[in-house]
Amino acid sequence: MQLPIVESAPIVTEHSAAFQDLFKNRNQFQHFQNYLTGLIVLDNKTMANITRCILDSADKTNLSRFFSESDWEVELVNKERVAYLLRKTEKQRLSTRKSVLPIDDTLFEHVGSLFEYIDKHYNHGNNTYPLAHNLVTSHYVSGAVRFPVGWRLYRRYEECTQWEVFVAKHFPEAVIPQRKKERNKFKKQVEPTLLADPEFLALHEAFRTKVSLAVELVKEAIEQDLPFETVLFDSWYLAPELIEVLAEYGKKWISILKINRNISTNNLRILDEEGQRIQFEKPKIKVEDLIPLIPPSAFKPVELDGRTYYCFSKNVHIPSLGKVRLVISFENPDLEGTCAVLVTNHLSWNAKKIIQTYLLRWPIETFYQDAKQLLGLNQYRMRKTQAIQKHWCLVFVAYSFLH
Repeated sequence: MQLPIVESAPIVTEHSAAFQDLFKNRNQFQHFQNYLTGLIVLDNKTMANITRCILDSADKTNLSRFFSESDWEVELVNKERVAYLLRKTEKQRLSTRKSVLPIDDTLFEHVGSLFEYIDKHYNHGNNTYPLAHNLVTSHYVSGAVRFPVGWRLYRRYEECTQWEVFVAKHFPEAVIPQRKKERNKFKKQVEPTLLADPEFLALHEAFRTKVSLAVELVKEAIEQDLPFETVLFDSWYLAPELIEVLAEYGKKWISILKINRNISTNNLRILDEEGQRIQFEKPKIKVEDLIPLIPPSAFKPVELDGRTYYCFSKNVHIPSLGKVRLVISFENPDLEGTCAVLVTNHLSWNAKKIIQTYLLRWPIETFYQDAKQLLGLNQYRMRKTQAIQKHWCLVFVAYSFLH
């Protein structure tokens, strides 16, 4: 049933006053309240449907101009949202030591290519490349207090730099390979020429990897005085660029480790079933090759939330990461099937605490699910990035008010 919006939802009225000074006039603030109300109470979250349901507006284009032309600043609204949440949850939050900042990314799939900066991104869930926006976000988890913090739009290198356009400009006769291996080889061949073009060089330097965006999100969270000690992420973000920044700010981290990563065997002491030290022939060994060498008796049962995991943990040295603590975990005592491998700079933590803390990354996944299904995070039809960013900002606000 379609609900008419005759006034702001009570929860919006209760919490929105803190944001009023961020808007230029009363009309902008009313649009802010109306849109939040539409996101929360309507089944169809698109701007077109929200405008249809607003009864006190004679001109239905007003809300559209609120996104496309109004000069309210997304950064200020989001900054105030985080500050407001910190004030409201002061008594409910845990200590800084027990609070974490998960980082992850999600896809907003769309049909058609009219959206600004939309591109084909890899969906690891089903191994497809849909047209989508790819959003990298940070989340705050401190006990029952859980809310999104910031976001950055990731743009693929070829889309960001208009790579194919510049290839056609400098190599008009060239046929761009479609296969990944041949395409990468071709990129290396044309790169010197493209980088000599000042216009392309400016776009090249503006490109940001997902890891670079994660670095920005961590710095932003620290600047906003979010009290957390540990950052959580998957193997995609496990790179020196991020690790070095976390070390600079004195932050801890936990990540999934790919099993093809190398571990230094120098000073790696592992005993076999007879108590003899295992001798390694090479200075490095992949995690997947190390696991079969670890005796089953070295895996200890760990009880966690009614489930038993069988874990091996040890401090090791990984090139580019330095000294870290490794946790290898199976779900059965026979140590069969796939295993989870975690790595962290919490060198003194046991396996249970490491796994328990890393599981706090899950709220960012439930945020994506709830915000998409219930608040229209991916149900936008605006074509310009400026307007889309405002939509994302207000979805974050609506989620925070409900939380």
